[in-house]
Order: sequence, then C-alpha cells, then structure tokens
Amino acid sequence: MQDQGIGTQIQACRLCADRFAATQSAHEPRPVVWFQPQARILIAGQAPGLRVHNSGKPFTDPSGDRLRGWLGLEAAQFYDQDVVAIVPMAFCFPGYDATKSDLPPPPICARTWHAAVMQALPDIELTVLVGGYAQSFHLGRKAPMTDVVKAWRDHAPRLFPLPHPSWRNTGWLKRNPWFEAELLPVLRGRVKELT
Repeated sequence: MQDQGIGTQIQACRLCADRFAATQSAHEPRPVVWFQPQARILIAGQAPGLRVHNSGKPFTDPSGDRLRGWLGLEAAQFYDQDVVAIVPMAFCFPGYDATKSDLPPPPICARTWHAAVMQALPDIELTVLVGGYAQSFHLGRKAPMTDVVKAWRDHAPRLFPLPHPSWRNTGWLKRNPWFEAELLPVLRGRVKELT
C-alpha cells in the first residue's frame, strides 16, 4: 500500500502523456510508485523500463536481480516498503527512441515530484544512487559516473553511488574490480544494519 498523499497524486500524473505517445513505444503513462513514509533505505534510480512498466513493480528485471545481489537483499526484503523506498528520477517508463534504446527520464518528473516525495520520507538513513541521473540530481552536480562511484567513501555511510545494474555495465564491472571488492562489502554491511 502506498502513501495515500503524494503517492496517490503521482499515480494519477499524466504530465508526459503527449511525450510518451510520441515515442517509438507510443505508451500511456503508468507511474510506478513504491514507498512508505517509515522506510529507512532509499533506492534512487533512473526510470522504469518496459518490464517494470508492464508489471507495475520496480526492478522486476535482470537489473533488479543484480541490484538485490549488490545490496545483499532477498526479494521479500527489497520489496518491503516499510524498509525500502524506491524513488526513480522518473516514475514512468520514458519509452524507446527510433533505435529501441531507452529514452532518458524526463526532467519534469523530478522537478514536479521529488521535493514532496523526499519530505514524505523523513526516516531515510541510507540512500543508494543508482546510475548517473540519480547521482547528478541528488549530489547537485554532473560528473562522470565512474568518478562519482570511485569517490564513494566521500559519501558513505549515508549515501552510496552505484553504476546502473544493467547488463550493459558488465564490461564496466570487469574493468573496475574494486567496486565488488571494496564498495559492495561496506554497502551490504550498512544495508544489514538497517534491515
């Protein structure tokens, strides 16, 4: 069950209906809202993909499997809204471009909703920034994702920047073994403290 205030408003949002209708996927808005006010862990992501758009549940795809592994959480823990809030930069699937690549999250979503959502989540003790869009927004600056993730110690233990868990980043993970060897054990320990 969602927070009945801001969550219900977001679920009714149709700000991007015309934008989505003009994409290659020509889909209707379907905001995926997944948070409760008592959550202690915030997963700040990018935007739902098509599978999440269809399921109505965040990270119901291979990226979600990888992310849950990184966090050391079973699915039941990850989807417990009393513990974990999932707040992407856009609540709807942005659609595909002509080459069937995901479009970026429309900035209007974060501008419209994020301040109110963060106000509705007063107990967050750990924020996990998944991907460059979330990192830029929450850190207030643009920087290469690798540089931000390498500087994770500057933000821990309250905030951990991560690459997106997409299969597209498998090469990045191989080139940056420090991520799994150094960052993930600390992140998992912090998650365990809060669950």
